[in-house]
Amino acid sequence: MAGKKTIKVTQIGSSIGRSKEQRATLVGLGLNKMNKTSVLEDTPSIRGMIRKVSHLVKVEE
Repeated sequence: MAGKKTIKVTQIGSSIGRSKEQRATLVGLGLNKMNKTSVLEDTPSIRGMIRKVSHLVKVEE
C-alpha cells in the first residue's frame, strides 16, 4: 500500500472535569495538553476514538 491516509488531530478542549474514559481516549490519541497536535493513521478505530471526544478535538484531513 503506497501512501497510507493520515489525519491531524489537535486538542482544543481541556480534559479537566471530564470522565476517565474521555481522558484515556485523549491519551490514546497522543494528546494530553491543550493545542497539542498528533498525526495519526486514518483507521476506523481512530475515527471511533475521535467521535468519542469530538467536542474536545479539531480534525484536519
